[in-house]
Amino acid sequence: MVTVNEPKIETLERLLDAFNAHDLDAVMSFFVDDCVLEMPRGPDPWGRRFEGRDRVREGLADRFAGIPDVHYSEHRHWVSGSRGCSEWLLTGTTTEGEKIEVRGCDLFEFRDDKIARKDSYWKIVEA
Repeated sequence: MVTVNEPKIETLERLLDAFNAHDLDAVMSFFVDDCVLEMPRGPDPWGRRFEGRDRVREGLADRFAGIPDVHYSEHRHWVSGSRGCSEWLLTGTTTEGEKIEVRGCDLFEFRDDKIARKDSYWKIVEA
């Protein structure tokens, strides 16, 4: 009998810890080689899409560079089969000095216990 590693809530908790540590190597250790990242902002209806390990790494590095103190809190996670979701509160300050506080979520697709796709959504905050 072949045992397949299944994603667990602990996987998403450890991923969020790596994001909060701004440890890009640790974050990327959760992704498969042919992963896809869809960011909440961008020129297309799906935001900005990065495909493949190198491009996903670049996209995440841009997030850390654009919001150097980015932090995820008030999180909760669920996993069902090969899908998962993390809800969180993102806070930080952009390099232009704009304070950000926004609720959002990530929708995940897993292959075994690694992330094949991460699709991020943010609430639109209006003053």
